[in-house]
Amino acid sequence: MNPIDRLRAISLVEGVSFLILLTCSVLKRTNDWETGVQIMGPVHGVLFVLYVICAIDLGKKLAWPRERTVKVVLAAIPPFAPFFVERWLRTQKAPAGA
Repeated sequence: MNPIDRLRAISLVEGVSFLILLTCSVLKRTNDWETGVQIMGPVHGVLFVLYVICAIDLGKKLAWPRERTVKVVLAAIPPFAPFFVERWLRTQKAPAGA
């Protein structure tokens, strides 16, 4: 799998995990259901770290300006931004030899 496709896949999974975590957080506050947050918190944390690592790796491989890499990394924070990153990555070309 080339680095662009890898980050695209992780973007989607990380974005979905964040939405699930937010839903679990609401359920925790409204229904005293803590199990969802206890499970999804660590899962989302691992996916978030993986997203950041893959974004930095891709930025290096494509020789992105630092600003672009920072923007892509910061896009992991707002709930729907990883979906926009995934869509934008479809327009990027894979590095030679990947």
